[in-house]
Amino acid sequence: MSDNLGSKVALVAGATRGAGRGIAMELALAGATVVATGRSSRIGGASPMRRSETIEETAELIQAAGGECVARVVDHSDSGQVAGLVDWIRDEFGRLDVLVNDIWGGDPLTEWGKLFWEHSLENGLALLRTAVDTHLITSWHAAPLLIENGGLIVEITDGVHDRYRENLFYDLAKHSVNRLALAQACELKANGVAAVAVSPGFLRSEAVLDHFGVSESNWRDAIEQDSHFAYSETPRFVGRGVAALAADPNAARFSGQALGSWDLSDEYGCTDVDSSRPHWRKDVEAVEPE
Repeated sequence: MSDNLGSKVALVAGATRGAGRGIAMELALAGATVVATGRSSRIGGASPMRRSETIEETAELIQAAGGECVARVVDHSDSGQVAGLVDWIRDEFGRLDVLVNDIWGGDPLTEWGKLFWEHSLENGLALLRTAVDTHLITSWHAAPLLIENGGLIVEITDGVHDRYRENLFYDLAKHSVNRLALAQACELKANGVAAVAVSPGFLRSEAVLDHFGVSESNWRDAIEQDSHFAYSETPRFVGRGVAALAADPNAARFSGQALGSWDLSDEYGCTDVDSSRPHWRKDVEAVEPE
């Protein structure tokens, strides 16, 4: 555990599982006090994602590893709940230095293999609400507190390219998140706040491991099902990249950009938990040149 982010306060919105949990873990291990939020709770029950992970579990895992983390149950589509969260952070800590917008919730709403007019409009619009509106709502409420000390907003996305993502609603959501980083960077520049979009590579999230019927201990057994899985990464790989970015006093040079976990690894020398350095762009292009 380091103290690179000692005295800093980070809000990781959408930290129940996946990249959010990995980022919350690594920010805390770098010395930040982390406020981890999500909808899935032991008290309130599972979110519509219908997964077993809870936000309390995230905080407990981080605390067991030696980090400082507080779990809060928040629906980031509810402006009132987010306003209350930011007020609580101000009262409790007096500052906010890092905001990570990792709210997603779109897996059960994305209907792969359907043309957009065949896709449920209700599900498609709900996907945009959970994956885009939530980010904007959270940034809108958090920006004034971030501005007080100068800070960093990280928008977690999927992909840094301009190619179509095979589903109109999913594509629109992920491109919108990248654009949110650029727009926030432009508007917050004069206030000393940087905004960056960050994408993992092929993420070995809890849901992905379950999909392939493997665990983190035997994940390589799934490579036979999908050769690309050989180049996958744990959620802590992107977490380490985000923590390094947050600790960089010159992080503003990346403001407005969309970066991959592999770009952050190139810049800061981050490794995954097994000391590997997955590089989605190079690894995949080496096998399947575009």
